Amino acid sequence: MTSADFAADPADSAADQGSARLRAQLDTLTTEAFRPELAEIDRLDTLEIARIMNAEDAGVPAAVALQLPRIAAAIDAIAARMSRGGRLLYTGAGTAGRLGVLDASECPPTFNTRPEQVVGVIAGGPDAVVTSIEGAEDSAELAARDLDLLGIGPDDTVVGVSASGRTPYAVGAVEHGRRLGALTVGLSCNADSALAAAADHGIEIVVGPELLTGSTRLKAGTAQKLVLNMISTITMIRLGKTFGNLMVDVRASNHKLRARSRRIVFLATGASDQRIESALAATDGEVKNAILTILGEVDAPTAEKLLAEAHGHLRAALDAAKR
Repeated sequence: MTSADFAADPADSAADQGSARLRAQLDTLTTEAFRPELAEIDRLDTLEIARIMNAEDAGVPAAVALQLPRIAAAIDAIAARMSRGGRLLYTGAGTAGRLGVLDASECPPTFNTRPEQVVGVIAGGPDAVVTSIEGAEDSAELAARDLDLLGIGPDDTVVGVSASGRTPYAVGAVEHGRRLGALTVGLSCNADSALAAAADHGIEIVVGPELLTGSTRLKAGTAQKLVLNMISTITMIRLGKTFGNLMVDVRASNHKLRARSRRIVFLATGASDQRIESALAATDGEVKNAILTILGEVDAPTAEKLLAEAHGHLRAALDAAKR
């Protein structure tokens, strides 16, 4: 056997170099930093660990507050496009991707959006919501393919979500979305991230190192959830999906939501139970329409017409009904 038999495989050498580069990148990320003061956390009693975690989480809203102007600017841009019929797409891998899927899935029952209006796109496809799909997050090409399947256009918004801000799938989605003319938002938890740099609107919520080194489902995940809550909720407020702080576009698909619908109509109008039931029956259970028939003193067909002319904004439809 010659020394050539022991020579390194070029493929192995390239893989080692790639691994070394990735380790060097991770060493620069705040979200991956090691905290020596917590090196013996496993020796503490449960209550003390819970107190430490609670104190860690308490700092997340303050980190979000620092980025509120950027968040608001992104939301206004998203709402403008959605008002023209555009879609909101969250893209990410792992925890970040799952948070996007969660936020998107809650929009139809909360705001009566169509399933295709707010979409969560996760690296590895739907199975990745409950199962780790190894390697999917490393492919920018996979992100481009997933977006192409959705036919992204200039009225759409692509939000890339990644705690590190370097995940190839999230960065690739934003870069590809921008090439297609879509509005792009990059949400990360590290400063000076590639994701924020690639997007029209970069949002960087720097929450600091995690309690468990690199476990970005913790503070970073909490920060991402808070921002996604803002993006979807305030966008829907801007689109007229609420009346004050009432969810007037709620979809009454079960007993609880039907009871909530009646309560929303009552809170908005103060009408009697009998009148509320009558209004909901006349409007096929549409809360917004029912409120308009009561407060605007119009019949159901007129309420539907006024809301269509007001692009679904109940306040504008009420103003028109009172003229």
